[in-house]
Amino acid sequence: MHFINVAQAGVISQAPSVSTLAMNVLNFLLSVVGIIAIMALVVSGIMYFNSFGDTKQMEGAKKYVQASILGIVLAMGGMILIRLIGKFFSAQ
Repeated sequence: MHFINVAQAGVISQAPSVSTLAMNVLNFLLSVVGIIAIMALVVSGIMYFNSFGDTKQMEGAKKYVQASILGIVLAMGGMILIRLIGKFFSAQ
């Protein structure tokens, strides 16, 4: 068998930089957070409609709506900030 021919190593010239990998990971994580926040917004809306006038349940659902909107705003702000930082550091 010719394992040496199969396992030859060389320099990877097309490998992305560490900053590019970090930006991709952060963008992915912020996208996941945004999706979860939107799902939480939908669930809290369903909770609000299913409260049937019960003020305690309505107040709880309103708090969840506010927290979901805050999560969406923070995720969007984080994405904007990450992209601005990425453009700043990738400028030559």
